[in-house]
Amino acid sequence: MILAVFSSVAAMGQEKKSDEPDWMKDLASRITLNGYAQAGWSYQDPNGVKTNAYNLKRTLLWAKARITDRWSFLFMHDFSSVVQEFYTDYRVSNDKSLSVRLGQFKHSYTMENPLSPTALELIDVYSQAVLYLAGEGPDPLNGVNYGRDMGLMVYGDLAKGALHYELALMSGQGINRRDLNNQKDFIAKLEVRPFDGFRIVGSGYLGTGCAVNENEVAWNPTIKKGDNYKRNRYSVGAEYKTQPYTGSKYKEARPASIRAEWLGGKDGDVTSRGGYATVCIPVVDALDVVGSAETFDRNTKVDGWDQTNLTIGLQYWYYKKCRLQLQYTRCLCGENISSKDYNWLQAQVQVAF
Repeated sequence: MILAVFSSVAAMGQEKKSDEPDWMKDLASRITLNGYAQAGWSYQDPNGVKTNAYNLKRTLLWAKARITDRWSFLFMHDFSSVVQEFYTDYRVSNDKSLSVRLGQFKHSYTMENPLSPTALELIDVYSQAVLYLAGEGPDPLNGVNYGRDMGLMVYGDLAKGALHYELALMSGQGINRRDLNNQKDFIAKLEVRPFDGFRIVGSGYLGTGCAVNENEVAWNPTIKKGDNYKRNRYSVGAEYKTQPYTGSKYKEARPASIRAEWLGGKDGDVTSRGGYATVCIPVVDALDVVGSAETFDRNTKVDGWDQTNLTIGLQYWYYKKCRLQLQYTRCLCGENISSKDYNWLQAQVQVAF
């Protein structure tokens, strides 16, 4: 890649003849920039304590370089957080049946984890089960990893796109952190697409974690910092969209959709499980109604570690990939959750390009 860059710079430095290609124009055509920001306001009243605050959740910018028709590279940074992704893709086959990805990227476990927050319906983005089991949220054992890891993946489409597969070997330690043990985690996903807009998805995760938590985890107190522990997961779900979303026709071409998934996992001897169902229905102009029900039990062997969230809201697309969101959530908490049942009101603006 370095040689390719120097070659391009050297070529641009030479006097261009009329019959020579415009290297600067070619280089610009091979690099695309995208980004988005999400900011808003949140109100909660857990245990009767009312709090409200403005927040800036994400400010991401990424660049993708198309080196050849088969080979590309992507770099993504969150300016309100840390470097998120850097990986290279290479398409081995002449069709889409086999490609290879190497670097740091969103892993394949669950349906929701690989999806961008700009496309998901909820302001809080992912369900509790995905936040915990896929590492999208703060994992008290493995740290905050934003659903990403370092590793190698092969993927592709078979049977004219009716089947999609992803197989990966990951470090298991998360982003921007070297592996703390010699074990690699295996992730597999299979999507069946019987007709346009509908997919059935199953994924699995087999691995060994190395705990980085400083403090004891209340629902899993046997795992201490530095301990290696089994970290296995599974998920199965389905999604239906009436049509693909078209950003250039953000008012006319918005699909109605429903997505549901059930997940489970095991950290050491503790089993957790949960699921969600989310619907989005266009009603008028660029206005959608969003509804979601999701639940998660952190320790299925001990009562009281479960929480159920019920959400209803609206979103308005005021420009391509840009929207305003307003949502109300009723949180129903088990007796061991630090907060009792409470209300949660959120508003958010999204700007994307």
